[in-house]
Amino acid sequence: MPKGKNQGERALYDELVQRARETSLLGSCSAVLGWDEQTYMPEGAAAHRGEQMALLAGLAHERATAPRMGELLEALGESSLAADGDSIEGANVRQLKRDYDRRTKLPRPLVEELARTTSLAQQEWIVARRESDYKRFQPWLERVVDLKRKESECVGAGQDARGRDAAALVYDPLLDEYEQGAETTRLRTLFTALRQELTPLVGEIVEAAKNRPGHAGILERSFPVDRQKTFGEAAASALGFDFQRGRLDVSAHPFCTGIGPGDVRVTTRYDERQFGDAFFGVLHEVGHGLYEQGLPVEQYGTPAGEAASLGVHESQSRLWENAVGRSPAFWRYWFPMARRVFHESLHDVSIDRFLAAVNQVEPTLIRVQADEVTYNLHILIRFELEQALLAGDLAAADLPSAWNDAYRETLGIVPKNDAEGCLQDVHWSAGLFGYFPTYSLGNVYAAQLFQKARRDLPALDESFDRGEYHELLAWLRDKVHIHGQRYAPATLIERAVEGPIDSHVLIAALRHKYGSLYNL
Repeated sequence: MPKGKNQGERALYDELVQRARETSLLGSCSAVLGWDEQTYMPEGAAAHRGEQMALLAGLAHERATAPRMGELLEALGESSLAADGDSIEGANVRQLKRDYDRRTKLPRPLVEELARTTSLAQQEWIVARRESDYKRFQPWLERVVDLKRKESECVGAGQDARGRDAAALVYDPLLDEYEQGAETTRLRTLFTALRQELTPLVGEIVEAAKNRPGHAGILERSFPVDRQKTFGEAAASALGFDFQRGRLDVSAHPFCTGIGPGDVRVTTRYDERQFGDAFFGVLHEVGHGLYEQGLPVEQYGTPAGEAASLGVHESQSRLWENAVGRSPAFWRYWFPMARRVFHESLHDVSIDRFLAAVNQVEPTLIRVQADEVTYNLHILIRFELEQALLAGDLAAADLPSAWNDAYRETLGIVPKNDAEGCLQDVHWSAGLFGYFPTYSLGNVYAAQLFQKARRDLPALDESFDRGEYHELLAWLRDKVHIHGQRYAPATLIERAVEGPIDSHVLIAALRHKYGSLYNL
């Protein structure tokens, strides 16, 4: 290729990257405001924050859909730089083109109204959840659902309708934002398989639990919040979370947000009588944080410097929370320290009883407190309900009763109030329709990643015994974190585990672990 042409392509590519980074900077400003809204912002600032978020969303949309972006992407689409779709340059051009095509289908007024409405809706959700008052939140949910339908209609214009029902047609465009390549019909197949395998396993465990003493009460003793915070931060640091480049705060709903290089925020929530709620919330969100801190800094602002998908992101949090954090090897190191920190509550507890408590399986109402075995059933319920809401098959006014019926049918329990029912999650107030199924995809990915890590690192348990996790973190950095969006989510996982994605690995891991714990 002539040298001049090569230089010309590079100049176009450099301009594309610069523009993408400027858009990302606007997004990072929104992320700071979003973090502040969930942590320290006074309730009275909600309306003003909504206007701030709307303005930033509009500015970011304007920059991301500027005609010059389209010109650059068209010019680079057939260039030698983009010829290898798995190269850094090729991946950036491919993913920025995907983002451009999606954004240009959305009118700026809709983007701004979504940002404004969801900002206000999240504040209303906080109050409604606190007061267990769904009626207060209902009109906001109706407005968000209406806006998300409009978004789906814009983004999905021209999609192939063959093989898709009405719910899939409105759901797929929203799902694709979070898990590129995922389809509603395939997820239904996955959830059907998980339901068929998990429901009888839960039944076997519940039956076996009748013949053994319960241990969950151990985690409901008094665990002073200040000591929980210290203990959680120590564990987070040991796992590899860099507090020089991140922080841990409190919010109504735990979350992680990557503001940018050197700034990753995670949150949890504390309850003196619920040790597991905060501690495993910390491990979960730190798993997300480790992924954010492991992304290539030099690629910040481009797809190659961003997480592959929410399903991949969730695989990191679930791996650290469950595969590591609930393992015997993890607690062989941490339990002696826990007994010292919480001596009044744990002095009479053996490590075996404690392990039984942190791995107790029991149908419960709150998703973020659910055990590994029942967790995906919580996701299945939300997956089905949000499809119905978007398709118009379920009115927002009927959500509480539909939610309660689903819990009765699936888990055999019914919420006593809206706070422990349909108001427990922040997602719908934030407009995150299509987000929930990525949690289950993350569980499937995590099981396979951890299985492969154990094969590649046979001394993993011994390192956990010593409170050392750098080998596992380095393995995840190499297999997942450093690649950003160079590969499609499914391809990234298949490359890491050297095989196809297979939900049976998750089921087998759960049967092995809990079969042993419950003598099945």
